[in-house]
Amino acid sequence: MTLAQRALERLAAWPDLTAGPASCGTGRALRTAHSEIAHFHSDRDVDLHLTSRALRRFAADLQESTAIRVLPGSRWVTVHLDCDTDIDLLQSLVSMALKAHQGGPAPEDLPPGGCNFRRVTVLPRDPAGTATPC
Repeated sequence: MTLAQRALERLAAWPDLTAGPASCGTGRALRTAHSEIAHFHSDRDVDLHLTSRALRRFAADLQESTAIRVLPGSRWVTVHLDCDTDIDLLQSLVSMALKAHQGGPAPEDLPPGGCNFRRVTVLPRDPAGTATPC
């Protein structure tokens, strides 16, 4: 089972999330009654929908993580899963996203261009491309 499959399985068990096809047309999504929260595009990459307020509040922390890619102007961040610790990080971010989206997204938080699929390139943390302990 891939890291993304494990993360999707864990998160799909949360009572506020429902799994289904991603609106971008690639992969699976987790959604609330109000909006899509996460897109699982590959065995390792997950796009997470945050609000503009959450992005501003945690911008410095998000940019310091080697597992996260922030695309300017996007309300989505890409989380690259290299190890189980990254799944824990994703779960924390999904929890934050759920709280931020309670009651539905504000108009400025509706993702204008959709998720970051094919807009972000994630390079392996290990130059050899092999899995490394996080």
